[in-house]
Amino acid sequence: MSEQALDTVPATPGPTVHTWVGVEPLDTAFHEAVVADSGAGAVVSFQGVVRDHDHGRAVVRLEYEGHPSAADVLREVAAEIAADPAVHAIAVSHRLGPLAIGDVALVAAVSTAHRAAAFAACARLVDEVKARLPVWKRQVFADGTEEWVNCP
Repeated sequence: MSEQALDTVPATPGPTVHTWVGVEPLDTAFHEAVVADSGAGAVVSFQGVVRDHDHGRAVVRLEYEGHPSAADVLREVAAEIAADPAVHAIAVSHRLGPLAIGDVALVAAVSTAHRAAAFAACARLVDEVKARLPVWKRQVFADGTEEWVNCP
């Protein structure tokens, strides 16, 4: 993922928000670098990684599909979390398309002056993205069956 791939929205005044939805692989270190700030004493990041099981069933691969509004919703969620005065910067991305076991599907990074605020803001960011982002997951199981998750 290149710097040009992120959608950067400087909040005036306030933190900068970086978001992206697409098919390119995600890089957590890149997200951490994007939120670096001279006043930040903490950068907390999260990776959502494709695991090989779900509810006791072996998963062999999955695919994410996103609604055309996904990028707008991601920007909205990130801006809401960035409204916290403790937040210096946010970068959050969600990958779409086919993913293999071990691939990164979601990356979130938040910088703040202190670690407790960074952990709290990153947790809120991830929880809100998971709750509101119109992205659906199709899991393919080892037995050949499949299941859509978070699909209306």
